[in-house]
Amino acid sequence: MDAAIKVFAERGFHTATVAEIAREAGVADGTIYLYFKSKDDLLLRLFDEKMSMLLLEMRAALALVGAASDKLRTFIKLHLSLVERNPDLASVLIVELRQSAQFLKMADRGKLASYVDLIAELVREGQENGELSQSIAPAAVKRAIFGALDELALGWLQSGRRANLKKTATDVSEWLVRGLLSAGGKS
Repeated sequence: MDAAIKVFAERGFHTATVAEIAREAGVADGTIYLYFKSKDDLLLRLFDEKMSMLLLEMRAALALVGAASDKLRTFIKLHLSLVERNPDLASVLIVELRQSAQFLKMADRGKLASYVDLIAELVREGQENGELSQSIAPAAVKRAIFGALDELALGWLQSGRRANLKKTATDVSEWLVRGLLSAGGKS
């Protein structure tokens, strides 16, 4: 899978070949087919495995934080930190995966939904404790925040990774979370 990430990130999903992935992994072409039905299957399984890991890491980080607003800040900062820490994986998950017809048709993208749903969970938690405004819809907030993060990560990847994502994450987390606070909520 690591070889596939590297090859997909460098060559692009459609341009990459199973032979290149096998060569990068140091195995024969046929070995890949012992584990995966096709290049698309490899990409989908890679997505499934990596999203499981990202979800676990995010949940573990959020468990260490108290206030919902701080959890939202943590989510935003960690998400962009994960992009910066592994740009090849980010490129595959953010850019290349969208070019897979099988992924786009896949009815069950449950792991991605679970990851994005964490944002809505944090918003509901903040609303329940009076920290976040009752007038905001958690479903809309999760899409807005994830969409903003996705666009920031995509822009960073396409710009040659020139921006300081850590600073961007800090700034954006403040802007986004401040707008969600209730009149009497904590900052």
